[in-house]
Amino acid sequence: MKFSEMPYQRPNLDEIKAQFAAVTQRFAAAPDYAAAKAAFLDEQTLNKHVDTLANLASIRNTIDTRDEFYDGEMNFWNAATPQIQECQNTWSAALLASPYRKQLGEEYGELMFLNAEIAQKAFSPEILDEMAQENDLSTQYGKLIASAQIPFEGGVYTLSQLSPFKNDPDDARRLAAWKAEGAWYKEHQEEFDSIYDKMVHLRDTMGKKLGYEGYTTLGYYRMGRNCYTKADVEKFRAAVVKYLVPVADSIYREQARRLGKQYPMNAADNALMFRSGNPKPCGDADAIVAQGKKFYEELSPETAEFFHKMLDDQLMDLLSTPGKAGGGYCTSLDDYEVPFIFANFNGTQHDVEVVTHEAGHAFAAYMNRKRIPYSTVWPSMEGCEVHSMSMEFLAWPWAEGFFGKDARKFRYSHLAGALTFIPYGTMVDHFQHIVYEKPNMTPAQRHETWKELAAIYQPWMRLDGEIPFYGAGEYWQRQMHIYQSPFYYIDYCLAQTVSLQIWALMQKDRANAWDHYMAYTRQGGSRVFTELLKNADLVSPFEESCLRGVCETAKDWLDHYDLTGLE
Repeated sequence: MKFSEMPYQRPNLDEIKAQFAAVTQRFAAAPDYAAAKAAFLDEQTLNKHVDTLANLASIRNTIDTRDEFYDGEMNFWNAATPQIQECQNTWSAALLASPYRKQLGEEYGELMFLNAEIAQKAFSPEILDEMAQENDLSTQYGKLIASAQIPFEGGVYTLSQLSPFKNDPDDARRLAAWKAEGAWYKEHQEEFDSIYDKMVHLRDTMGKKLGYEGYTTLGYYRMGRNCYTKADVEKFRAAVVKYLVPVADSIYREQARRLGKQYPMNAADNALMFRSGNPKPCGDADAIVAQGKKFYEELSPETAEFFHKMLDDQLMDLLSTPGKAGGGYCTSLDDYEVPFIFANFNGTQHDVEVVTHEAGHAFAAYMNRKRIPYSTVWPSMEGCEVHSMSMEFLAWPWAEGFFGKDARKFRYSHLAGALTFIPYGTMVDHFQHIVYEKPNMTPAQRHETWKELAAIYQPWMRLDGEIPFYGAGEYWQRQMHIYQSPFYYIDYCLAQTVSLQIWALMQKDRANAWDHYMAYTRQGGSRVFTELLKNADLVSPFEESCLRGVCETAKDWLDHYDLTGLE
């Protein structure tokens, strides 16, 4: 079924709650395993249907945030979701107490019980009001980002549409674009500060209501962290500073040399990798999608089938349009056993990375679409990002089709970008740990904390106030995840570290790298993250040898890469 044909009607919340209550009662009272299994499968069907309706409303709302109907539907779901979660929490309690736990575990895996235990720790009816308020604030942030209308060179642009100007090879034009964007954020800074301040205090309240020291422990449970701890993240953080920051620093020093700039550079100059311009796709949106089709057709029979499905059923919305929410994502419509990709094409390298990154998520979901429980279609968040970030690297042999004469630029900038991203992403996570440890910090103190962390993780970033917002060290406010998905961002860093292993394997044997990727992907979310890696013969990023090894391989590749003619 095509996406446009998928029907949506707001469900009756009382009926949904009654259905959850009835199936939970049936499950708890089941006289034998056959009856318990039947109730379990019915609960799966109900959950899938509710999630499908919620995702349909969310997708259509993000496609056009000005659509009054779906704006109203998001208000409904913001209020309804915590109440549905309460029903799911009651189900989880019944699942954990079931006398048929052993048989269910043997047939459907033990992971759902571990995740149910975590879900129990992440929720109580006591925090329903706070959860609804949190959802509303998250929507406010999204609307504020989507509302941006930035005057530049006689036109008016959204944040996404302004992006190409922020990479322009002309120094004056590029700086002007960064200043225009920074000025918009600065103009709305009080709103950003206010929304975040309310979020932090709400989350702190939720954590304390559930008996935790604050939000951090609750945040880990809400993220479904089931195989690593805050201490493991701190260990990873230390390895990033030890091994990766020096490599990233050398990349930016070399970049400053190419550009004829003094090191450290401002945000505008850091954004330009080559004096002749950053790599650009060699065609428009249709051409990129056509090359994506060629890539997936040639990569494997499985990816060919998947991408044809995405095209045939119109399961991608890619163009940047007025009123469209910022960013990009992949989600699933489980009633139809299909994924959906949302993006904002803007004529930059990012467009190609959408076709590879978000489609990496979508491919993994498609490969595992029939899994029961359906929650194991996807692994945990850091596990999901391995699919997407590795797919970006797997597309390298097709770079000429995407980038033409800029393919050499692309390979260099893609690897360099992956390496320099991890310190930034780790900083985002470190910042959030500090924020939630000190929830009463003022907005000014939060900005100062970010500046202090930037000195450790981004020594190449000159913060001298030259560019509004960015130059003052306030640019964390553009990072949607800090507002809407607290503690999510480290997942990208862990996954990027694993994807660099896939890249390193590609340098020796592409077929072998693909085998490792598929061994990882075919597992879906049936295991915890570290076990998924072990089963695919990949090293955990929590092992210091992992970052040390990929940094050595990557540094050697960068040092020997022929940049002749690419100055």
